[in-house]
Parts: sequence; C-alpha cells; structure tokens
Amino acid sequence: MSLRQMEYFLAVVEESSFTRAADSLHVTQPALSHQVKALERSVGGALLERMPRGVRLTAMGRAFLPHAQLAVRSARQAERAARAAAGVAGGELHLATVHAVAVGLLPGVVARWRALHPGVSLVLREYGSTEALEEQLERGVADLAVGPEPASWTGPLLRLGREELVVVVPFDDPLARRGCVRLAELAHRDWIRCAMEPLVDGVLVLDRACGEVGFTPRTVLRTEHTSTAVRMAAAGVGIVMAPAHMARGAVGEDCVLLSLDPPWHRPLAVFSRVPLTGAAAAFAELLRTAGGPGPAATGPAATGPAVIEPVAAGASPADPDPHRVVVQQCGHPG
Repeated sequence: MSLRQMEYFLAVVEESSFTRAADSLHVTQPALSHQVKALERSVGGALLERMPRGVRLTAMGRAFLPHAQLAVRSARQAERAARAAAGVAGGELHLATVHAVAVGLLPGVVARWRALHPGVSLVLREYGSTEALEEQLERGVADLAVGPEPASWTGPLLRLGREELVVVVPFDDPLARRGCVRLAELAHRDWIRCAMEPLVDGVLVLDRACGEVGFTPRTVLRTEHTSTAVRMAAAGVGIVMAPAHMARGAVGEDCVLLSLDPPWHRPLAVFSRVPLTGAAAAFAELLRTAGGPGPAATGPAATGPAVIEPVAAGASPADPDPHRVVVQQCGHPG
C-alpha cells in the first residue's frame, strides 16, 4: 500500500462519496476508484461499502481508519519538520492547545511571532481538556502542543513556568477591593464551574479543595468553556476559579481577579512527539522568553506529574517548600 492510496481512502471517507472525493483531490473518479481498490487488495478485504448514495465504512474500514489517519498526518508532519529544520523563513506551523491557553496566553505570543516571522503561517487547534490535547498530539494533528504540563509524556517537553489560578468576582462584589482571599471565606458563595474541571481521585478538584477547608461549593451554573464562565462571573451569576492569563482579558469595569491565599498555580509546558527544530523550536523559545506565565525551568525536559499547587504564603512558586500542599491532577480545566 502507498501513502497516496491512504490519502485517497481518507478523502472518500471524509466526503462520503467517490465523486466528491475525486473533485477535492483533482483526479478522475476512475483513477480514484482504482487506487482505493488496490488498497483494499493489499489489506485483504473491502474497506468501504459502495451504496447507491454514498459509501460507508466496513468493519475492516473502521479498524483501518485511525491508522491511516495517523500515517498521513505523520507524513505531513515529517515534511513540515524537514522544511522547518532549514529555518523559519517560510512554511506552516501547526499548534495545539486547550481553550483557556488559546484565549489567555497565546494571543500576545502569536502577535509577536507574526511580527518576527511573517512568512510562517500558523494553524491553531483548540481542545476542551488536556486529555484530548495529548491524545490528538499523539495522533499527529500538530507539530507541538502548549498547555498544562502532562502527567506523563515520553517526548520532548519544555517547561514554561507556572500560571496562577485566580478567583473572578464582579467589580461591585464585597471582596473586589481586596487583593487576595482565603478559600474558606468563599464557603457561602455561588460558584460557576467549567465542564472540563479536573478530577483528583475521582473527585472534582474544587470540591476536594473546598472539602479540605470545611465546605462544599454551591454550584449554580456549569459551562463548557472557562471564558464563558468568566463572563458569567463578571455579570454577577457567581464566582469562578480560572487561569489568570485567560481571566485577565476580562478585567476592567466588569470584574476583578483575586489571588488565593495561599496562591494556586498550575505548570504550563510546550511538548511534542519529536525533537523541536526550525519554526517549532523558535516558537517554543518565544513562548519561554516572551510569553511564559512565570519562572521557567531551564534544565532538561522532564515529564513529572501535572499539579495544582497551593503555595505557602510568602513562598516563591519557583522554590521548593516543605509545607506546600500538592494536589495531584488527572487533567486541567480547559
């Protein structure tokens, strides 16, 4: 079988039609059909069921599909990587991230990138959770990912530092004049929750943290995206915990950001399936130096567990503290 045959097969699946797939590929329908039949002969059975109106996958086709997608994506990524290794004068860079990082950390970095490297276009894919982000990067959908540090990652990883998690309240809230608040002081407040809030040992992280200080958060609204939750908080629906970079875009007359006492942070990182070279390496370095959320680790790449860390008052987030409470995370709010 050949890469071209797999590309033709994927086009037919995407279009659900040989005719439309041939048009999208700019080939004749007989040529397309010939290549797909040759692919089916090589795998030993039909991958597609030809129907009067369109096609659908057979059992063999469903089993074959994800591997064909990975092979084609990997080939395209290999081509981009090879071209990128020559420099950052041109080409295309594919990025993957979670929604909160896309709307919080990345806009300023991407603007800076466009000023420095106008010849390199960017393709950005957003995901609702770190689990989805890591899974899709493994499938080869992007050259690198930017997001909360994975719990385990076998490929290259560059730590960017730690991003603070803050509490968002309306500008006229009784707490708005304060710079920080203790979690226990929020026991009687209404909370807005994001659907992608992480679990810790099967318990939502906010439920666990609030339980440790003696209360259960009263949830009045659940949203899909953190940015929606922040806007709802600004409107007075309730309060929400959100990454500072994302929430900061909503600051003004609408809402106020309060640090937690002790403060909470989550580590962010750039990670990839293959060593970063060319445009990918340049973008990672730009993130580290110009767009990082806080003190960045400069040592060798590591793949330790992702955490949300309440840091003891007065301690530097970059320094180890024996009294720090570390909450292991299986995911992060996107």
